[in-house]
Parts: sequence; C-alpha cells; structure tokens
Amino acid sequence: MPDDAGMSLESTAYRAGLDVIRAVEPRVADAITAELADQRGSLKLIASENYASPAVLLAMGNWLSDKYAEGTIGHRFYAGCANVDTVEALAAEHARELFGAEHAYAQPHSGIDANLVAYWAILAARVESPALERAGVRQVNELSDADWAVLRGELGNQRLLGMSLDAGGHLTHGFRPNISGKMFDQRSYGTDPSTGLLDYDAVRAMAREFRPLILVAGYSAYPRRINFAIMREIADEVGATLMVDMAHFAGLVAGKVFTGDFDPVPHAQVVTTTTHKSLRGPRGGMVLCDSTFAEQVDRGCPMVLGGPLAHVMAAKAVALAEARQPSFRGYAERVASNAQELADGLLRRGARLVTGGTDNHLVLLDVSTFGITGRQAESALLDSGIVTNRNSVPADPNGAWYTSGVRIGTPALTTRGFGAAEFDETADLIIRVLSGTSPATTKSGSPSKANYVLADGIAAEVTKRAEELLAKHPLYPMVDLG
Repeated sequence: MPDDAGMSLESTAYRAGLDVIRAVEPRVADAITAELADQRGSLKLIASENYASPAVLLAMGNWLSDKYAEGTIGHRFYAGCANVDTVEALAAEHARELFGAEHAYAQPHSGIDANLVAYWAILAARVESPALERAGVRQVNELSDADWAVLRGELGNQRLLGMSLDAGGHLTHGFRPNISGKMFDQRSYGTDPSTGLLDYDAVRAMAREFRPLILVAGYSAYPRRINFAIMREIADEVGATLMVDMAHFAGLVAGKVFTGDFDPVPHAQVVTTTTHKSLRGPRGGMVLCDSTFAEQVDRGCPMVLGGPLAHVMAAKAVALAEARQPSFRGYAERVASNAQELADGLLRRGARLVTGGTDNHLVLLDVSTFGITGRQAESALLDSGIVTNRNSVPADPNGAWYTSGVRIGTPALTTRGFGAAEFDETADLIIRVLSGTSPATTKSGSPSKANYVLADGIAAEVTKRAEELLAKHPLYPMVDLG
C-alpha cells in the first residue's frame, strides 16, 4: 500500500531508516545500500541463503534489541520482560503448529548454538538424574563442586555418530576441530563410494559396533532425502537418541515436500534448525523436541546461550507465521522442482553431479571433470555474476579448502520467482563459465589450485545474460531507495 507521497510503506520505512543511519555513520548506510544492489544484480545460488521478507527484516530493527531476558518464558532473571515473553511465546507457538512438534525453543542465535543446546540437553537428560540422586539434590544449581566434577566426567565420555563432512554432513556433527568433535568420543558415517548415497546398512553396522549416545542425521551438502524412520530404528536398536539437524531443509518440511518417513519431526526426539535458509526467516536457530527433553532444552540459557536476542525472536515469529500461510507450501514445492530442473539442465550439458541428481533444494557439482578445483570454479562463477560456494565431495582429493565441488541451491532464486525455464538457462550459464575456466600455472610450472584463467569475453557474456534473467524477476520490487 503506498503512502501519501505515492511510495510504498516499505520504501518509506527503508529510506527513513537509512537517513537516520547516514546521519551517524554514512559508510554503514552506504554498505547497506550497496548490499541490496549486489544482491539484486547477481544470481544467488548459495544453498544456505535466501531473501527474508521486508516484514521479517523490519522486525529485527526495534527496541526489543535493548532488553536483557535470560531465562525462559515467564521465568526471567531480569524484570520487565513481558513483551519478550510475548514474542518468544509466539515464535514457539508458530513453530509447534508448523512442524507438529511437542515443544519448541526459539532462543538459539544460530544453527551451531541450536546444536550445542541439543547436545547438552541430551547429555543432561541422560546423566543428570543419576548424578543428582547421588548428590541428594533436586536441582542442578544445588550441586557441589565435587558433584559437578563427577557430572562433567560422565558428560565428557559420551559418544556421537554423525555424517562425515565430505559426505555432506556439517562441521557440528562431530568434525574434530569443532567443539562437537571435542565434546564427544566421535565417529562419522559416510556414503556408498559407488553411488554417493547414504547406506543405511552401513550406518546400522557402525552404530551396533560403536554404540553412540547420540545418532545425528541431517546434512549441509547431501542432495537427497533421508529416511528418518530407518534412522530412528537404528538409534532405538543401540539405545541412542536420534537428533536431526534439518537446518538446510526445514523449509521443505514446513512446506510438506518432506512427509512421512522423510519428515524428521515425528521420528527424532530432538530436531534442530536454522530459521533462514529454506525457511526464509532471520538468521537464527531453533530446537524442537519431544516432552522428554523439553526441560533440558529450555535451559539453553544459561547452559550454552547468553541473553536471548528478543528482536530476532520477533522476526522468527513473523517468518514462522509466513511459513504457515498456504502460499509457503507452493514455494517449497517450487524450490524442490526447480532444483530438479537445475540438476537435469546440468546433466544434459555433461556435468557430473554427486549422487546423479537431487531430491531436495541443492545439487552438488563435481567440477573435477572441467580440470579445475572448487575454489577456481567458485571464483570464476563470481566473476560472471553467479554466487555459489565451493564444497567438498566424498573422498575429495583436494580437501576442504580447495575442494572438488561446488554446492548450488534454489531457495533464493525461487523466492525471486525463477521457474523451470530460468533454471535451465542458469544451468547453461554455469556450464559456459566452467567450460571456459582453466588452472593458472604456478612458478614451478604446475597447475595452480587457486588461481585460474577465464577465457576472454565469457565473464561479460554470462553477466549480461544473467542480468537479463534477473531483470524479469526484480528483488524487493516494493523497495525503492531513490
């Protein structure tokens, strides 16, 4: 709805906000304006990125940012938190209804924070009660230093089994340099070397041998669905808690693209997620769980987290309310169908994809067939107006820094309105760039893993074609910064 001057409410809001910022630090206002221009002018194919609505973005810039609110709804360690209680309760309510969860915790600041809350909640639920019994107390805060030493000893000797990083898992699923790999006695399961697909029999065999306390399912770069009913069977067989990290595909769960055995919420005792990515909300995290772990999860602050970000929880509530609208289901369906169209377009043009395709929102392109590394591919694509991120492939000979793959996702461009024809054209642009990229030569005469040569004219050609695609689907058309 336009205001009295003929501008949209969104344009009025952002122009006024930038004027206020510019009066204090103009360089920040300029960077914000430049970021919008950059995002409007590039093909954003990073699978973990999206575009939040103006309502979600505006919900983060308000006075809720000024309030401390450690604790939980109705039980804060600061006075004057009634409004924080309201927005946190709304976020939790929308999350429970959207995902069909028994309990929701909206405080985590990120996906990593959500996973840490989940890990410590599971550990506490498993070992806390016996420790408290031995100490003859009812509350954790009544434990003596000696009792805490016993508890920490028990917590430090637990086991976690998660998907390996090169198979598509996340660094918080037990990657050794990450805190998750230091908290636990950890092992990783991979994928079938011949297909790149998850081998449930191999996971079962490893779980039987290793006997983990926590079995983690979920991924950041695996282009297929997971059967969570089977993963729960495996977890139950060895007495493990099934935890699912659905940060990447939460939007496909919310939009009912993943149902039945492929919906983690009915099968996992604890589910973590981010609220951005395919869910299209603000940057943040969330934990869903059954009633068994609700009390421990609600201790995320002060167990792991500091003061909740009330302004971000407000934005989470707005985004989750948006995801409960019927239109979001159509969006999620298009995200998945567009990913399949993108995969098919790449395959028709001779590309090699890990697992040969996709069931979700992303494809993992093995660029070694072009004679380049993932880092070279990522940089050459960026030169041509296509934003992606390099990613390891299973048993990657180039490691996690240079990589042999590029991860490509459809949530952001689907938000802009791209459909099958646009994603087929996008596949053509990607192949055009990669086919024209070659490694530069080092001083010793060997091929470089970082530097590259992009054939003359390709960057300009692809950038122009990308601009033509983007012009048909403007980003934030309701926002005019003048």
